[in-house]
Amino acid sequence: MFISSKEDIIFLVQKHYDTFILAVLSVGVTLLVSKYGWNKVPISHRGQIHGRLGLPFIGETFSFLSATNSTKGCYEFVRLRRQWYGKWFKTRIFGKIHVFVPSAEGAKMIFSNDFTKFNKGYVKSMADCVGKNSLLCVPQENHRRIRRLLSDPFSMNSLSQFVQKIDKMLCQKLKKLEEGGKSFVVLRFAMKMTLDAMCSMLLSVTEDSLLQKIEKDCTTISDAMLSIPLMIPGTRYYKGIEARRRLMETFKNMIDRRRCGKESGEDFLQSMLDRDSYPPNEKLQDSEIMDNLLTLIIAGQTTTAAAIMWSVKFLDENKDSQDRLREEQLSIAKSKPDGASVTLEDIKDMSYCLKVVKETLRMANVLLWFPRISLSDCTIQGFEIKKGWHANIDATCIHYDPELFAEPMQFNPDRFDEMQRPCNFIPFGSGPRTCLGINMAKVTMLVFLHRLTSGYRWTVDDLDTSLEKKAHIPRLRSGCPITLKAL
Repeated sequence: MFISSKEDIIFLVQKHYDTFILAVLSVGVTLLVSKYGWNKVPISHRGQIHGRLGLPFIGETFSFLSATNSTKGCYEFVRLRRQWYGKWFKTRIFGKIHVFVPSAEGAKMIFSNDFTKFNKGYVKSMADCVGKNSLLCVPQENHRRIRRLLSDPFSMNSLSQFVQKIDKMLCQKLKKLEEGGKSFVVLRFAMKMTLDAMCSMLLSVTEDSLLQKIEKDCTTISDAMLSIPLMIPGTRYYKGIEARRRLMETFKNMIDRRRCGKESGEDFLQSMLDRDSYPPNEKLQDSEIMDNLLTLIIAGQTTTAAAIMWSVKFLDENKDSQDRLREEQLSIAKSKPDGASVTLEDIKDMSYCLKVVKETLRMANVLLWFPRISLSDCTIQGFEIKKGWHANIDATCIHYDPELFAEPMQFNPDRFDEMQRPCNFIPFGSGPRTCLGINMAKVTMLVFLHRLTSGYRWTVDDLDTSLEKKAHIPRLRSGCPITLKAL
């Protein structure tokens, strides 16, 4: 390729800054490793865990980022090491030692000892993006209070209005897309739909220009969650932190305008501000409100949208399941007056649809593992884990364990006819830190699948199974484009 000017060179360096830094550091590490032999695997004794820690701080960070930046996704890093060292293995990423815990028994032990023997722990880039007051990062003494104050809007009793809003939105958008006759990307559609719904419920934001601004900043923040935490202009981390700063300013302006009476709303934000005169343990500080608004929007958008995308792909590949689901949803639709919205009562009748949702979450694993930090030396199933190590509960490995799920590579919603034992099925985690948005995610998927299968058939227009690069959750690079045809 011919580069015509100095400006072209500067543009290319800025565009590929992360890759350039990674390449330079990788060369340096490779030279050190080849010289000093740090890549040798030590012999493990009884109770110790196989793996390679590599250089202090650096460890296998670059191998992890290389997998993240590939179309196989970051779990390729885990899969390869499991081949090399066995189901249990350890590694060093971003300066921390990580042990991947591959069993339901190990998951149960860790989840049941949250706050006492384990605490939640994210890589620095992810923690910096969501903020120190996020429910994902706060210590035990703050977690219980924040979770309690955040939980009411996400209870099943509080989701009735949310269900009607998202149902109305879906009806309009799907009809318009079908009438247009053009292919559309499910992931992009679901990302926009879930963000609009979350912003409406949390902030009463419906203005397109403001929604676009929030979406742009949230996307940039999400892209920075697995990156080298160096505040250097041009890097993903730098862009993510700058986007977070802008979004915090947006939230702060909303709070200030409401406090001075220029704006109002019947939403989550207002319910938090109405507690201003409450005792300290019964309210959130502004910084806590803003960090958790960001957390709820990003967590609710990215994971649910990815799960919706995977459900369309799996149903397209499994026509029998699609036909059974359509039969159930048509029965529900025909029992209602024309134009009537979906209700929580309708959702209770979607038994097969719920099994489809569960099987999608089992196979897709939008949350690949659940990170915890060991607060003291401990032993799990005979394996020694030191204080300060990260114990990552590997949901992907558990969900694909043939001893727990027969023929785990097969999409089979009927496997959920049987009650699952604790920690065999953990798409939302378990214990006191179970995902706060579990009910919202489920009802969003249920309403989407109801409207899709009761109103349309579809064809997938790109069957490429490659994953999106640099994403912290697995998503198809194509986003699963489809074309709708009304029934």
